Amino acid sequence: MNFFQRFLTVWVFLCMIVGVLLGHFAPALPTLLNKFEYARISIPMAILIWVMIYPMMLKVDFQSIQNVGKNPKGLFVTWIVNWLVKPFTMYGFASLFFFIIFKGFITPELATEYLAGAVLLGAAPCTAMVFVWSTLTHGNPAYTVVQVATNDLIILIAFVPIVKFLLGVSNVTVPFDTLILSVVLFVVIPLAGGILTRILITKNKGKDYFENIFIHKFDSATTIGLLLTLILIFMGQSEVILENLFHIVLIAIPLILQTFFIFFIAYGACKLLKLPHNIASPAGMIGASNFFELAVAVAVALFGTTSPAALATTVGVLTEVPVMLTLVKIANNTTHWFPQK
Repeated sequence: MNFFQRFLTVWVFLCMIVGVLLGHFAPALPTLLNKFEYARISIPMAILIWVMIYPMMLKVDFQSIQNVGKNPKGLFVTWIVNWLVKPFTMYGFASLFFFIIFKGFITPELATEYLAGAVLLGAAPCTAMVFVWSTLTHGNPAYTVVQVATNDLIILIAFVPIVKFLLGVSNVTVPFDTLILSVVLFVVIPLAGGILTRILITKNKGKDYFENIFIHKFDSATTIGLLLTLILIFMGQSEVILENLFHIVLIAIPLILQTFFIFFIAYGACKLLKLPHNIASPAGMIGASNFFELAVAVAVALFGTTSPAALATTVGVLTEVPVMLTLVKIANNTTHWFPQK
């Protein structure tokens, strides 16, 4: 992990403070930025999100999909947990805590929007930081690339209907056109850009140059884009946060429990299937972590920068690194559970 990634939670806290202070003492600034939007999507936010997501897509080698049959059991675990389990357990945890356990602290209206933010996180499995988690647990790098590549493709067809269904169950009105436009803007375009860039640079400079030099030119871009995005979100959320600081803790509890739950489902399934640890660890990590950049982008597009749903997705960013590092430690301490291959 580079310096920014290692202390990501610290930077998120600092961004929260900076954003809240700007929103509270310079309220004209978020008002001005909110004027720059198209189809309910903030143009400054869209630019920052492209800065975040494009470098991730550069790292995905879709030619690796041709090796998809080499470890089918591990991939089946990943796909089933990510798309048939995780979105629905996230919905279950969020509903249980926001509407029942925390009923005395959260109004039904706020609970509904917090649930929407949690659903967006649950429907978007990790596509970038999983490379870091896999490396830290000595995961099979080729297998991790296949995981990420196939999940990026599945997102294109599964994210919209899953989100539409779960939010529809929650009586949250979601415009299909805005949801689809969000996926096109924040997945399809950067994905196509990453593929095209990989092809052109590899053709002209060679694969070694692309993998060892070109990609690393963007090492800090994702983190910087994320932190600036969070400043904008917290700036718009300043009054809500100041009045409901305790809510950040309430939102974090079901998100953290869901993360541990999903990790042990995938990790345990790999153990039952007698897969090696270097397959089991990335399988658990990709389900546990989230594509929070996409979740934040869609929350902002659907509900606005100042929405409680957007706040819920940013709390997911806040909890991501410390929770995932805990899971890394658990994975590294349980290598003896798996056959050595």
